[in-house]
Amino acid sequence: MMETSQSDALVVFGATGDLAHKMIFPALYAMVKRGVLNLPVIGVAFPKWSLVRLQRRAADSIKRSGGIDDKRAFQRLLSLLQYVSGDYTDGHTFTAIKEALGNARRPAFYLAIPPALFETVIKGLGAANLAENARVIVEKPFGRDLASARELNRVAHAVFPENSVFRIDHFLGKEAIMNILYFRFANSFLDPIWNRNYVASVQITLSENFGVGTRGAFYESAGCLRDVIQNHLFQIVALLGMEPPAGRDFGDVHNEKAKIFKAMRPLKPDDIVRGQYAGYRNEPDVAKRSDVETYCALRLFIDSWRWNGVPWYLRAGKYLPVTATEIMVKLKRPPQNLFADAVQANSRPNYVRFRLSPNSAIAVAARVKLAGEEFIGEERELYLSDEQPGEETPYERLLGDAMKGDGALFTREDAVEAAWLVVNRVLKHHHRVHSYKRGTWGPKAADQLIAADGGWHNPTA
Repeated sequence: MMETSQSDALVVFGATGDLAHKMIFPALYAMVKRGVLNLPVIGVAFPKWSLVRLQRRAADSIKRSGGIDDKRAFQRLLSLLQYVSGDYTDGHTFTAIKEALGNARRPAFYLAIPPALFETVIKGLGAANLAENARVIVEKPFGRDLASARELNRVAHAVFPENSVFRIDHFLGKEAIMNILYFRFANSFLDPIWNRNYVASVQITLSENFGVGTRGAFYESAGCLRDVIQNHLFQIVALLGMEPPAGRDFGDVHNEKAKIFKAMRPLKPDDIVRGQYAGYRNEPDVAKRSDVETYCALRLFIDSWRWNGVPWYLRAGKYLPVTATEIMVKLKRPPQNLFADAVQANSRPNYVRFRLSPNSAIAVAARVKLAGEEFIGEERELYLSDEQPGEETPYERLLGDAMKGDGALFTREDAVEAAWLVVNRVLKHHHRVHSYKRGTWGPKAADQLIAADGGWHNPTA
């Protein structure tokens, strides 16, 4: 049974790093403003900083993310901060953490550190007897292939039970992602057509209009397939494709999502097109003859009763025309073509479109007749905008949930390993990258991948 008691301290490993600066401190500030964070926050990192310097770092982070608009909450956050400096391989560091925790008995340990250090820190927590009644929050990526994911899970379970391990994928904390699950199962009109009998294909696009920037070294070790498709886009597929859960308990949701990952047909080299934007090899920390993909498109099949034979097309990339994330679920055409204009080359079948970013919306498209005696119509969208003021940021929501023991928006061990199994072969066995110009929709080879289904839907800004 899941332990749901509230954590009484938060320990952030990597407190001086970029992730903490860009995401964590602003999230903690927002939580203090909402009155949901009132516990010690202990930063841990290697630099020999003073507490004052960490507080200045937090202040700079909050100012850059939107400014300090509640001085009382800001001062309250600073008062909660503590700092422990030390090497993660040194047992004295964990002794110092234990001293800083004081009377706290249910800490949450957040590993905002490179994956190579996960094992060191988890073992250190175990050796110092800090894991009892505690939780560990691990940042993605969860391994870099199936073997490393299994090893990471083995290391984590040697110290923490599975229900105390929270694998953060910030994408799952987005309001628009959560709305997919709600829209699917809160509305009765969708389910009868949400299957192979009516759905022709599904497209998911995550496009960014910028390059790797200063993350060249990271991209050289990861690439687009590992960075966003195997995790972010696969999670969207699971939410779109899963069967109705038995109940609202998050364990039921995890069960159905895991079934989707397990039903995904493992990818072969011809199922995937890899691209690299022109000039990538001149970016800092990038190999001059790099074959790493900055763009990836793939065709996926889910071998289940509901989705058998329906192609799922996923793509993501850098230096594409816009920064946006959209889902296009194309429906099959009517069984009899009564009206000639509805089957013209430029007419599209009915569809359901989910826009996840930069704004959130759901649209349903249908053809309607134009005025006059001729049976001629046009396609129109019923557009439902879902923008709401005061939405929690992903890290604000996920940190709060982890400290409450609510695992609904986190990734379970079996799902992580099943997702890696789908891509495991093509991580090493694949065709070379195709070069593409910046500001285009990627290499032409990706258009051939989907040509039989009418081509890609390109999101607008």
